[in-house]
Amino acid sequence: MNFFQIKHVEIPHQNPPLGSKTTPFGCLRVNWGISANFIAGLWFNAFAGDSFIPYYAGQVIDGINKIHTSQDQFIYAITLMAICTASRAACYAMRTGLFEITKIKFNVRVRNLLLRSITRQEIGFFDSVKTGEIISRLSADTTITTVMFVNNVKVLIASFVRVVAVLAFMLWLSWRLSILNLIMLPIIAVVSKVFGGYLKKVAMEIRTSFARANEVADETCGNIRTVRSFANEDRECERYGELLEDTYKLHVRKALLLGSFVLVERSFDLGLLVLTLYYGGHLVMTNTITAGELVTFYLCKNRFRVSLGKLTVQVYAKLMEALGASIKVIEFIDRVPKVRNGGRLAPSKLRGSIEFKNVWMSYPTRRRAHVLRDVSFKVSPGEFVALVGPSGSGKSSCVNLLEHFYETMSGQVLLDGHPIKAYDHKFLHRVVSLVGQEPVLFARSIKDNISYGLDNCSLEEVQRVARQANAHQFIMELPEGYETGTGEKGMQLSGGQKQRVAIARALIRRPAVLLLDEATSALDAESEQMVQQAINNLDGHTVIVVAHRLSTVEKADRIIVIDKGRVVEQGRHKELMQREGTYADMVRRQLLGLDTSDDTEADDD
Repeated sequence: MNFFQIKHVEIPHQNPPLGSKTTPFGCLRVNWGISANFIAGLWFNAFAGDSFIPYYAGQVIDGINKIHTSQDQFIYAITLMAICTASRAACYAMRTGLFEITKIKFNVRVRNLLLRSITRQEIGFFDSVKTGEIISRLSADTTITTVMFVNNVKVLIASFVRVVAVLAFMLWLSWRLSILNLIMLPIIAVVSKVFGGYLKKVAMEIRTSFARANEVADETCGNIRTVRSFANEDRECERYGELLEDTYKLHVRKALLLGSFVLVERSFDLGLLVLTLYYGGHLVMTNTITAGELVTFYLCKNRFRVSLGKLTVQVYAKLMEALGASIKVIEFIDRVPKVRNGGRLAPSKLRGSIEFKNVWMSYPTRRRAHVLRDVSFKVSPGEFVALVGPSGSGKSSCVNLLEHFYETMSGQVLLDGHPIKAYDHKFLHRVVSLVGQEPVLFARSIKDNISYGLDNCSLEEVQRVARQANAHQFIMELPEGYETGTGEKGMQLSGGQKQRVAIARALIRRPAVLLLDEATSALDAESEQMVQQAINNLDGHTVIVVAHRLSTVEKADRIIVIDKGRVVEQGRHKELMQREGTYADMVRRQLLGLDTSDDTEADDD
C-alpha cells in the first residue's frame, strides 16, 4: 500500500440533512486501513523512540562505568540504540505522510460542505450577509481551521500515545520518581481549562474582525470605478487600516494569553526538575536505582513532560482556538434555509399558467415594509404580459416570487394551479427562466454561458437559440466564435450582447415561462432594438416582462399596472390609454421626457 499517494478524495455529493449538527471531528473521514497503520506506527514509535532509546542510553552509561572489565554491555546497548533510532525515523516519516493525506481530505470536505450549504440558502440570506464575509469563511476560515485543527489532532493523538507508553515505562523504572512527577497533572488540567476558554473566545473575535476587514476590501475592489470617480481611495484604505488595527489588538491579547501559558508551564516544569534530580540523587546514593537508570528516567521524564505539555496546555488551547475559528464555518454549514426547496412536483408537461392570489410580501431585511399588498392577477398559457409601474412599486418582487427566491407572507403564487413551492427546485428553474436587467455571465466561453447548467448540450442547439435571441451574427464575428471567452462578469461583451446571450441561455431550456426583468432599460437605442427584436421572436412561451419603456410594453397582450404594491389597472395599451389612469399618466410623462423610473429598480421594490 502506498501511503504517500492520494488516489481518491471523498467529496460530499449531497448536502447533510437539514438541522444536523456538524463538528470538525465529524469532517475527519480517514480510511480505516490508513488509521490502523498509523496507530500501530505511533505505538511502535512511542516505545522505540521514547522509551527504548532513553533506556539504552542509560545502559550505555552503565556500560561505560564497566568498560574497564568488559565492553559487551556497551556495544550491545549502543547497537540496539542505533536500531531504535532508525526505526523511529521511519515511523515518523510514515506518520507525517499519512497526516498530510488526512489534512487534504479534511480541507476538501469542509470547503465542499460549506459551499453546498451556502448555495442552498434562501436569497434573503445573501441580502443580509455580505459577499466579503462569505468569501472569508470559504478561504481564510477553512484554511485556518484545517491547519490548526488537523495539526493539533495529530499532535493530540501522538502525544496521548507517547504519554501512555512513556508513563508505563517510567513506572517500571521507578514508581517513586513517577508519583513525584504525576502530582503536577491536576494543576495543569485546571490551568488548561481556564486559558483554553479565553483563547477560544479571542479566536472567535479575531475571525470576526478579519471578516469585517475582508468585507471592506471586497467592496472597495468590486466597486473601484465608483471609488475612483469620487477620489475616495484614501478613505477606503483608512477604513481597512482601522479594521486591521482592531485585528492586531486582538492578536496582542492572544499573544499575552499564550505567553501566560508558557510562563505557567515552565514554572512547574523547572520546579519539578529540581525535585526530581534531588530525590533521584538520593535513590542512587541508597542503591535503589543506578546512575544509568536515573539518566534513563530523566530522559523519559523530559519526553513525558513535552508530550504532556502538548497534550494538556498547548494542544488543548490550540484546539479551543481552532474550534473558535471554525464556529462561523460550522454555523454556515448547519444553517437551515428559511425558504425550503423541498418540493417534489415535476410534471411531464407544463402549460405555463400563472396566478397570484391575494399575495402579501415583504423582504427579510425589512419585515414591516410590505412591497406587495393583496396582489391578485392571472396569466394564461402563452400570454405576453407586461408588468409596469413606478420604480419601487413591486414589479420585480413578483418576478422574485415566481422564481421562488422568497416566500409570501400570505396568499399564494400558483403555476398550473399548484403552489410554486410544491415544484422540484431543479424542475422549476428548468421551466421558468429569468433574464435580468444586468445578466451575469461567467468567465467562460459564450457556448458554456449559453448552455450553463446543462449537460451534453450540442453546438447546434446553442446556435439555434442564439439565432432566436438575435445573437448568432455578432458571435460569429468574434475571433473564436462560440468559443470566445466573455471575461470576468462578461466584461468583454457590450450590454446589448450580454443581454442577447442571457436570453439565449434562458431559451435553451425551452421554458414554459420566460421572465424578463427590465431587460432593455440599461441599453442604448441600437442595443435595445436588437434585444427587442429577440423578445418579439419569442413564441410558444408564457412571457412576463417587467418594463417601463413604451416600446417594450405596447405590444403586450395585457399590461398589469402596479403602484405601491397593489394592482391598480389591467388591459391592453389602447384600453389603458383611454382610461386616463396611472398607465396613461406614465406614458405621457415618458413621451415628455419626464419619466424618472429609468433608474434600476431596487431589489426590495
